Amino acid sequence: MSQEHVLIATLGLDQHENGAIAVARILREAQMKVGYLGRFNTPATIVEAVRIQAPDVVGVSCHSWEYLELAPDLVRRLREAGLDTPVVIGGSVITAGDAARMREAGVAGVVHGAVSDDAIVEVIRGAARAHRDGESGVIGP
Repeated sequence: MSQEHVLIATLGLDQHENGAIAVARILREAQMKVGYLGRFNTPATIVEAVRIQAPDVVGVSCHSWEYLELAPDLVRRLREAGLDTPVVIGGSVITAGDAARMREAGVAGVVHGAVSDDAIVEVIRGAARAHRDGESGVIGP
């Protein structure tokens, strides 16, 4: 498999980027190509970045409750733009119930804050592989 390409971002007014930066480092150490879009992104800005950069996966760091509305909106906008790039969300505020809700809304993978680095890499690689193989569905621990 060729090198996975991942875009990492935070959505909305979420200013907590330490997790996103840490995950970007973990993925780079796993030999993935990682673009970091930073804080304060909207679903529209992420869709535009996906259109331009064509990543295998979009990773969204979630440390405020805005993801409950913005992550499904991101998935919807990607599909409306004809982009099938999977979205994986991760963060310490994600409850089991919210994770199920996100999966129902089309989020490909959900990573909770207490998982290992290896589990994060596995979820991203699984989502990238499924995307490249033309599959969809839920990925993750």
